[in-house]
Amino acid sequence: MTSQEIKDIVSSGEGYNAEFKVRIPQKVKELTEEVCALANSAGGVVLIGVDDHNTIKGITIDNAKRSAIQNSLGEITPALYCKLEIVNIDGLNVAVLEIPSGKNKPYVLSGAIYVRVGPNTQKLTTAAEMRDFFQQTDKLYFDETVCTTFDVSTQIDPLNFKVFRTEANIHASITDQQILQNLQLFVDDGHFKSGAVLFFGEHPETFYEQAIIRCIRFDGNDKRFISDDKKYGGPVFQQYLQAKDWLRGKLNIAYDIEGQGGGARKENWEIPETVFREAIINSLSHRDYYEKGAVTTIEVFDDRVEITNPGGLLAAIGKEFGRKSLSRNPLVFGLFERMHLVEKVGSGITRMKELMVGNGLQAPEYRMEGMFTIILKRPLAFAPKTIDSVTLSENQLHILKLIRENESITSLKLSKAIGISERAVQNNIKKLRQSGVIERIGSRKEGKWKVLLEFL
Repeated sequence: MTSQEIKDIVSSGEGYNAEFKVRIPQKVKELTEEVCALANSAGGVVLIGVDDHNTIKGITIDNAKRSAIQNSLGEITPALYCKLEIVNIDGLNVAVLEIPSGKNKPYVLSGAIYVRVGPNTQKLTTAAEMRDFFQQTDKLYFDETVCTTFDVSTQIDPLNFKVFRTEANIHASITDQQILQNLQLFVDDGHFKSGAVLFFGEHPETFYEQAIIRCIRFDGNDKRFISDDKKYGGPVFQQYLQAKDWLRGKLNIAYDIEGQGGGARKENWEIPETVFREAIINSLSHRDYYEKGAVTTIEVFDDRVEITNPGGLLAAIGKEFGRKSLSRNPLVFGLFERMHLVEKVGSGITRMKELMVGNGLQAPEYRMEGMFTIILKRPLAFAPKTIDSVTLSENQLHILKLIRENESITSLKLSKAIGISERAVQNNIKKLRQSGVIERIGSRKEGKWKVLLEFL
């Protein structure tokens, strides 16, 4: 490994496949645990002589320390070849351990299996955790499998990749190709891994039809009446952004103007926006992409929002739910972490609960059998309005307001203004007429609407 390659890795920072140590740990076994975890995952590199702030400090390793490291690495079974080399970078020595993604997993150290979860090393301590690991190893993590039909030179989404570089704080001097190499996104034959296709491919759904988010708005509290139904593909980060934008148009949001004399407009979502960030990104990271017939769904009802992803809770989590995290797609999870969208591993469940309760809302509920679903109850203040014994949904209230402003407004204009299909508008108008809330005066083409119910 050259000094420039090491500089590039340091500039990119720690992550799923890069671990920095400012010095050799007092207990050399701690270093070996990191090596074992990387071998059990996608491989990577350990740099000794680099601190947590991505600064090269340098290190001196004498023969005794070198021998201690090699002896400790020799305790990994089955045997793992891992070379220790010293590279001089601008007068400072850095010790480099390059670790392959092992072909004889699992690799065990002192009777324990270590794996990589995002940028952290985690020890599997229970039979359930180990069983899940063996199951994943047998079929391979989906995001570590190879996609032989993806063309890296033409099918990466350039704008999405640019956003990744910015959010991951990667220095402009590092080439795109070097970033892809540093992130261990290629297999030995040069093809992209499936996780890299999900994260950086312009249209990953053309390779994996299940790699989409479906967003559905129902009128009422059950699934009888669909008022909007959208499917979003593209890189998983863009799916997250599109799903959040869709939610922005379906939920109630108040706005505060910050500062005197006008300033930035702050959004106050009826359910904290951060809760949706946690829930959606976790769904994209942890869902079972081997399930070809199922997609991640976001369903908005009058009283709640449900976010569901294929694959129930891993058995290894069990009683540790909310305290420990094991991802079905550690490569994707690690890339989200590099964008600072995933915080302390295993803390997302607790953080969502604290945000909901702290805003006077009910704590999230979960269903974990077969599929994993998080249920977020909407505040009562935003529940359907009942006026003169007639219950009106959010979309129906919106239609009434627009009709009152323009009695000649068409279904097409209502559709564009509200952001739902014209058919959904017509279904809502039909219900409003049947309930005696509005009536049509005159012909279909030249007539007008009349609101018969006083509201707001």
